[in-house]
Amino acid sequence: MTQEEVLLICQLGMGLFWIITYLLIIKQGFQDKKYGMPMAAICANISWEFIFAFMYPQNDLQRIITFLWFMLDVVIMMQFLLYGYKEYKKMIPRKIFYASFFITLAVSFFIILAMIHEFNDIAGKYAAFSQNLMMSGLFIALFIQRGNLSGQSMGIAVCKMIGTMFAAVGFYMYFRTPLITIISLATLIYDWIYIVLIYRFYVKYAK
Repeated sequence: MTQEEVLLICQLGMGLFWIITYLLIIKQGFQDKKYGMPMAAICANISWEFIFAFMYPQNDLQRIITFLWFMLDVVIMMQFLLYGYKEYKKMIPRKIFYASFFITLAVSFFIILAMIHEFNDIAGKYAAFSQNLMMSGLFIALFIQRGNLSGQSMGIAVCKMIGTMFAAVGFYMYFRTPLITIISLATLIYDWIYIVLIYRFYVKYAK
């Protein structure tokens, strides 16, 4: 098997398992009437996907994958705007809740554009790996904050980790840098911690 074939498998595996992750988040969100992805992760993801689907598209296959991610993240964003306020209404007014979301979305968008310029990275790899690490930490924080699995599931955790593994292997073969390697390993560690936390919750409460 050639390196190009392995990279194609990694690209398809990454795309497929993150699509499944997003679909499971959407399904669980509607089922529980809870958002399944933290605000900062939604803003970073949807900004990256818009930029690299429409402004700096990559090869045809990746453009299709990125566009599918973007469309699914639009639904996840709508779930956050629909269900999110009820978790924060005791702390902040509705207007501040929505304003904070759209400010975070704008800030995320311009930070990613700045990273493209700063690192001369028209493929968006540094931003993508950084926000994937952030998402892994935020999923753990969301689970701890809620103390239950509303909006989340073992399937989401496992599929996210598998998607990350495909991405990590592909970039390790093709674009190996100390920074991306460290971020990849850290993300996989946090994804594993997330899976363990969910498993322990199932063992303790889902009897």
